[in-house]
This record gives sequence, structure tokens and C-alpha cells, in this order.
Amino acid sequence: MFWNNSKNGRRFTGNSMRVSSGSLIELNGVTRQYETAAGPFTALRDVDLRIGAGEFVAVIGKSGSGKSTLLNMIAGIDRPTEGEIVVQGTPVHKLSEGQMAEWRGRNLGIIFQFFQLLPTLTVAENIMLPMEFAGLYAPKQRRARALELLELVDLVDQADKLPSALSGGQQQRVAIARALANDPPILVADEPTGNLDSKTSDAIFDLFERLALEGKTIVMVTHDVELAGRVGRAVTVVDGELVGEPAPGVLDIPAYIAPDYALAAR
Repeated sequence: MFWNNSKNGRRFTGNSMRVSSGSLIELNGVTRQYETAAGPFTALRDVDLRIGAGEFVAVIGKSGSGKSTLLNMIAGIDRPTEGEIVVQGTPVHKLSEGQMAEWRGRNLGIIFQFFQLLPTLTVAENIMLPMEFAGLYAPKQRRARALELLELVDLVDQADKLPSALSGGQQQRVAIARALANDPPILVADEPTGNLDSKTSDAIFDLFERLALEGKTIVMVTHDVELAGRVGRAVTVVDGELVGEPAPGVLDIPAYIAPDYALAAR
């Protein structure tokens, strides 16, 4: 086994599987190219990125710019054509599919735009599922852990309901609780407020801010220009490349993508 997790005592071993780095997340020369009927398509081109522990980073860009591909690289959902991706000292691009799935279950929480809750499981059961897959927490502890997380997102009274009984905002809060099930140091979120009204989006974002203050590292793709301006740091993806970053707390959207954000903000 190659991962490090304090809950089960196992850790990555071997010099070939450990990389020393001052960053929690590090992308070096990452390129992702896909073969299409029209020929090769480059979704990411020679991307270098460093993200430190406890940072709250927004990834912004036009539709099709490569921002979701960038998130998938960090999460190990996709793999680079060239370059390397190091997360918590582990070169995740070198892991086998089985190692990747198990590593991801212990180190990353993923939050999707469309929630991806299993409709036949109760809210609590959805949150317990990652614990079961990863073999973390004793079976008798898992429900207590799920209720603790539902308390965090103010939904403990919904624990035994099916997802269909909840509003969109409530389902997204359940999805965040599920992402936190195994207490991962990193959360990645792909348009987590994309299907929510502005009031609910603001509440979800407040929760992300609280988690960042508590030490979670959060990488979030968003089209919401107002929310993106509230993060500690924003990176912009244009045609698969990262462009210059603004100063912390300042969202400087390049003029050639600004119209898309003006529309998204309406």
C-alpha cells in the first residue's frame, strides 16, 4: 500500500512514490490532450500550479477553457498526457487505478454540481458510504460520524430522509457532508453553486469559508464572479493555459472572458 492516513496507520513507502515539496498540491508542466474525430484537442497546456495547505482557491474561465479538466487532474479523475501531479508528496499520476481510487477516498473530498447523491439511500447512508468504501471508522461509528457532519451543515433532522425529499440547497449541503466523511485535507468542488439560487449559493459559500478557516484546502471551479472575488486566491484558465494571477482578494478577470461572467452573474 502506498498511502498515508492517520486513521489506519498505512502510509506511502518507497522513495519512488514520495516527492518532497513545499506545496500541498503541485502541478508541473501538465498537458492533457485528447484524440477527437477532428484531430488532437489540447485541454490543458504546460500548466504549472502550486497550492499551499489551507488555501481557498477559485479556478475561473470560460466554458471549455480547461478549468474542469484542471480540477480532474488534481482529483486523479483524469491523467496528464505530459507532466506530473504531486499531492501531499504523492505523485498521483503514477498510481494504478486501484491505488488511485483508494488514495482518493482517504485524501480528497469531491463535490459535484449535480450533487450525485444515491437516490435509494437515506441522507445518512449517503454520507456513510465513503467510510465503508475506504474502510474507515468502525461500522458502529459511521452513523454517529454521519450525524456529526449533518449537524455541521444544519441538516441532522433530515438524516433518515431520501435525497428527493430535500431541496437543491439541502442536497448540496449533504454532498459537502459526504465529501467530509473521511476527514480529507483537500476538497475539490466543480461549480458547487451552479444550480442554486443566490441566497442558497451564499450560504454554501459561507460553509466553504468556514471549512477553509478550519484548515481545509479547497479548490473550486466557479462561474460566479461575486463568489470568486471572495476567495483568498483566484487562478484563470484561458484556452488550457493559466494566465497571471491577481493579488490576493482581488478578482481581475481578463477583458476577453469578462462578458461570459457578466452573463453568468445575471
